[in-house]
Amino acid sequence: MNLHQFRFVQEAARRNLNLTETAKALHTSQPGISKAILELEEELGVDIFARHGKRLRRVTEPGRQVLTSIEIIMREVANLRRIGEDYSRQEAGTLSIAATHTQARYVLPTPVAALRTRYPKVAVSLHQGTPEQVAQMILDDSAEIGMATERLTQYDDLVTLPCYEWRHVVVVPAAHPLARVERLTLEQIAAEPLISYHPSFTGRSKIDAAFEQRQLKPNFVLEAIDSDVIKTYVRLGLGVGIVAEMAVADDPLCAPGGDLIARPVGHLFGPNVARIAFKRGAYLRNFVYTFAELLSDQLPPPLIERAMRGLAADRPASDGL
Repeated sequence: MNLHQFRFVQEAARRNLNLTETAKALHTSQPGISKAILELEEELGVDIFARHGKRLRRVTEPGRQVLTSIEIIMREVANLRRIGEDYSRQEAGTLSIAATHTQARYVLPTPVAALRTRYPKVAVSLHQGTPEQVAQMILDDSAEIGMATERLTQYDDLVTLPCYEWRHVVVVPAAHPLARVERLTLEQIAAEPLISYHPSFTGRSKIDAAFEQRQLKPNFVLEAIDSDVIKTYVRLGLGVGIVAEMAVADDPLCAPGGDLIARPVGHLFGPNVARIAFKRGAYLRNFVYTFAELLSDQLPPPLIERAMRGLAADRPASDGL
């Protein structure tokens, strides 16, 4: 048995047993993958996959156990590579970060710049996606560290820690009647056409829950994943925007005299917690620990080390996300 066979089996399971897609993903031939999997099954003496003709139909019960072992083996192989890189090139390499758009656009620039100053030989590879995609990129070893507000705590194979707390704000055109209201109510907001995040992004679940609790039915006329897009449509008069507070912090449009007025609504929707995530059992290089601490002084290396070793429970987010 060899690592190529393990990688083929692992990728086939990830690609819903579609060997054509597996071959494309691994840049090899479908017959080669089929042959390698059959040879592994023959050596193990068990069928990993049940078949109908040449097609894979499902993972067998012994196959599930084989896949679990393969996941551990491949994770440790990745760890070995990182250990080698860490000790052969102490201050060089690539840090892959997966994050949602809001984190990538408004939160990551300063710590990424600080990391590059401290480690000039470290390149940064930034991947953006939905919270589910962020989680999957970590699990697939496409990223070493992930950052999002939603969903990350739902994956058992991720170690997650709270990074910082934030709240929503309402943005309206300067001439809008709500611009003159200092402390908004849910009823006032629900009476307007609303523009906010897609339900899977940036604390949207907290917004929906607040309206539902008050038995209000808001009219969301536009949903987006990009705060700048939301603000653009607010400026056009399509509705009232609800965005993350970091999206307006340094925006000239929301400064005094700008086109938009921002009103805090944390008292209505509550706090949100952005979390960082690592693959459970992964080896983290020194500059990964440094980057986490640059994100938040609440993430010192000893805390992350304990969490990665399972010696300290992941601290729960106050918003339950």
